[in-house]
Amino acid sequence: MSIQYKIHIDKIFEDIERARLSVNAHHIVKIVSVSKYNTSEDIKALYDIGQRAFGENKVQDLMQKTEILEELPLEWHFIGNLQKNKINNLIKSNPSMFQALDSIELAKELQLRLSREDMVLDTLLQINSANEESKHGFSLECAKDSFDQIKELCPNINIKGLMSIGAHSDNEKDTQKSFEDTKNLYDTLDNVNTLSMGMSADFELAIKCGSNMVRLGSRMFNY
Repeated sequence: MSIQYKIHIDKIFEDIERARLSVNAHHIVKIVSVSKYNTSEDIKALYDIGQRAFGENKVQDLMQKTEILEELPLEWHFIGNLQKNKINNLIKSNPSMFQALDSIELAKELQLRLSREDMVLDTLLQINSANEESKHGFSLECAKDSFDQIKELCPNINIKGLMSIGAHSDNEKDTQKSFEDTKNLYDTLDNVNTLSMGMSADFELAIKCGSNMVRLGSRMFNY
C-alpha cells in the first residue's frame, strides 16, 4: 500500500465527512466499493486499510471473487441487473445485500428460489427516479404499492430500503431532484434503514440529499 494511495483514500473520507456533517452530526454513511473492474489484489489492498463492503454487478464475478477472498470477512453487495437464470448462482454466493430488485416479476421468482433454500435475502428496491429508459427500476409513482406488495407476497425478501442512480444530466439540479424525490419516497416507507444513492461523480450531492450508502468505484480504486 503506497503512501499516495492512503492519502487518496483519506481525501475521499474527508469529502464524505464534510457532506454528512452538512446533514447532521448523527448521519452515518456507509461506503460500498464497487470492484467490478478490479482484481482480488485490488480488493485486498483496500481491505488492508479498513474497507469491508464491496459491490459487484455480474453474478459470475461475484462468485469468483467471493471464492478467492473467502478467508477475508468481507461484506458483498450485488448491485447489477439480475437475470432470472442467474438467481440460483446469486443465492449460492450468499451476498450480504442485493441492491437492484427492479420488478414484481423478479421478486416473485427470487422468492420462489429463496424459499426452497430456506434463506432470507436483504434487498433494496431499485428506483428509476428520473424515469429514464436506459435504467431499470420502479417508477416513483408505483414504488410504494410495489414495496407493499413484495412485503406481503415475498417473506424471504427482506426489503431494507431503496437504491437509485442519479439522473443522467449535465444539470446538477436534475440530479439533485432525482435524489430528493427518492429520499421523499424513502421517508414514506416503514421499517427501512438503507438509502443507497450516489456514485463516484455525485456522492457528495447524494449524501446532502439524505443518502446513507454510497457506491464508489473509480474514486476508490483509481488515483
